[in-house]
Amino acid sequence: MRIYNSLTRRKEEFVPLEEGKVKMYACGITVSGEAHVGHGYQALIYDIMRKFLEKQGYAVTYARNYTDVDDKIIAKSKETGIPADKYAAMMIEKINGVMREMEIDDPTLWLKATENIDNIIDFIQRLIEKGNAYPAANGDVYFSVESFKRYGCLSNRSVEDMLNGVRVENDEEKRNPADFALWKSAKEGEICWDSPWGKGRPGWHIECSAMNRAAFGDRIDIHGGGRDLIFPHHENEIAQSESLTGKQFAKYWTHNGLIKVNGQKMSKSLGNSLLLEDLLKKYTNEAIKFALLQNNYRNDINITDDLFPEAEKHLTAFYETIGAVENKFGKGSAGNPAIDRKFDEDMSEDFNTSLALSELYPLFKSVEKKLAANDSSCADDVAQIRKTYSLLGLFKKDAASYLAEVAQKNPQSAKEEIPAEVKELAERRWQAKSNRNWVEADGLRAQIDGLGYAVKDGKDGYTIIKK
Repeated sequence: MRIYNSLTRRKEEFVPLEEGKVKMYACGITVSGEAHVGHGYQALIYDIMRKFLEKQGYAVTYARNYTDVDDKIIAKSKETGIPADKYAAMMIEKINGVMREMEIDDPTLWLKATENIDNIIDFIQRLIEKGNAYPAANGDVYFSVESFKRYGCLSNRSVEDMLNGVRVENDEEKRNPADFALWKSAKEGEICWDSPWGKGRPGWHIECSAMNRAAFGDRIDIHGGGRDLIFPHHENEIAQSESLTGKQFAKYWTHNGLIKVNGQKMSKSLGNSLLLEDLLKKYTNEAIKFALLQNNYRNDINITDDLFPEAEKHLTAFYETIGAVENKFGKGSAGNPAIDRKFDEDMSEDFNTSLALSELYPLFKSVEKKLAANDSSCADDVAQIRKTYSLLGLFKKDAASYLAEVAQKNPQSAKEEIPAEVKELAERRWQAKSNRNWVEADGLRAQIDGLGYAVKDGKDGYTIIKK
């Protein structure tokens, strides 16, 4: 299988550091607010990566973190009057609940900054001893960017370019404006811990380096996160970790695209953040997944008004076919290995969920033809589709239960069941049209029309519409 490596900016054959094993880390959520669709997308992508690597036979140890102390959390603590540690714990519980409703599995390891303070302090002390960091007079500790010659290797930017796009704080305490904080001295009333430099708390970047090393040692196979983390967060992680160990920190760097809403970057300042909790009130979790996974994970996703309704419509049609097959022939056994092989082939090309999902349309068209021809092998095809695509979180539910959930969440989307007679006529018309038997096709269309339905032809098949 091949993975796009952000560090080398090309696809590479995946070869783990240790045969048969994968150490994988993805930056999680800073718990200063509720989980939005971007958080859900990132968690979904790395859950799928983990599961596909396991499907290929690797023993995967997958870690995610919660940043449970930082400036934003402290600001929320002051705003709400809830102590920072209690506020963070409350938000983690709420976010975990939403992710479970999305049916995104927990990682192998959950890591939290506040549970790794000793590891973080030790890491910083070692960087000071090696000359890569220095304490300031006010109790802050900074990493010296000049001490790491490869700084900028991930983002492919010079230090000068980086400074143009980053807010510089506490200039007077730094030796170089590009230096970044490893430890921040505590202000009055802030959550803090004792350290050799006085009371304070860790900077954002050092948390991931220290937690990674505590969990995995000096090196990991895959490090992931959103593309917005390439600089400065992941750039700084590389500088910290490789300065300490002298070894390559992560062999493969993977970054998912960002969420846009009607062409604009999703952000609180624009007021266009889409909370997962709100989406789940309107759409099934499978529809949300189907919508998000139609793009290659490295591309940005533009959420338009019809993205989720269209996804729900397609999944509803797929589930109607599944229900028709299972009602007629029962549940088959996963007996079509060609479906699974093609899925693996698509996903082995940098986890290409977009290509894997595109296969569903001809697959279900084939199932519908077999159903119309009374060919019971379609039950085995459906069983294989269910088994294979469950890795993406799809087709895991009973068909009737899924359709009832769609109707309950969005009654306007619930459509009248198309009579079997109309479906049969439409399939016969499609076959006649495929055989260029235009007279028969026109006659069947007239019969369908007389029953109050119309057939709309498309590139890959047809759609039946009630008039």
